[in-house]
Amino acid sequence: MRYGIVIPGIEMRAFAELAREAEEASWDGVFVPDGVPGTDPWVVLTAMAMRTKHIRLGTMLTPVSRRRPWKLASETATLDYLSNGRVILPVGLGAIDAGFEQFDEETDRKVRAELLDEGLDIMTGLWSQKPFQYEGKHYHVRSNWNAPSLQQPRIPIWVTGVWPPHMKSMRRALRYDGLLPNILDEKGNHREITPNDLRAIQQFVQEQRTGSTPYDIVLEGETPGDNTDKARAIVRPLAEAGATWWLESMWWDNITVEIVRKRVQQGPPRID
Repeated sequence: MRYGIVIPGIEMRAFAELAREAEEASWDGVFVPDGVPGTDPWVVLTAMAMRTKHIRLGTMLTPVSRRRPWKLASETATLDYLSNGRVILPVGLGAIDAGFEQFDEETDRKVRAELLDEGLDIMTGLWSQKPFQYEGKHYHVRSNWNAPSLQQPRIPIWVTGVWPPHMKSMRRALRYDGLLPNILDEKGNHREITPNDLRAIQQFVQEQRTGSTPYDIVLEGETPGDNTDKARAIVRPLAEAGATWWLESMWWDNITVEIVRKRVQQGPPRID
């Protein structure tokens, strides 16, 4: 298992320094929000890239429907070169209460899913080394140039998927490089993931995915940085059931730089 930490919305000048401290504390990845309005994630991640050498960098997460896919392809490819191939792109529909209505963004779930699918097609096409054309329902691209990423065939993409399986979202996730599972109960409400869920997801991935490259199953949560045994007890059964990344996430109201720094410096809940 690898371990990332999400740096929430804090004082902007602290992001790069916290990324450096996260690398020193042996975290494997550092991730930042992609909200509207808010801190621009690609500017922040570029600053982080300049202060680090090997830690992976990404958003958590990018709602592709809010972005022009050709601009997002250029931003991510540029960061991929500046970071020497350390970018990961987690994507999804996004939380509807995160500024969609206030800024006249598309709110219809079906349309956002269509924009996500077409946006991913366009980005992966532009990241290649070839001229690219695309005719979709929402986007039409005729380009003799591209935005090749350093990582080939593409920057790794993690995609949200609903479980128990909503087949359209899960099949979308299986076309790419990792799954951010969204676990729902019988009434459609969110609930915490269990090792049994992970084992079922792992079996589903093995049966349904056609690719042979490694595939990530990525979980978010909190562990106590001041209690190693308790932290490991939270993470270990999830890793044993198939999770490959743990993202330490503190989505608190009024969180401070000092709180985030303390958790960064305490390091990841490694079980190996």
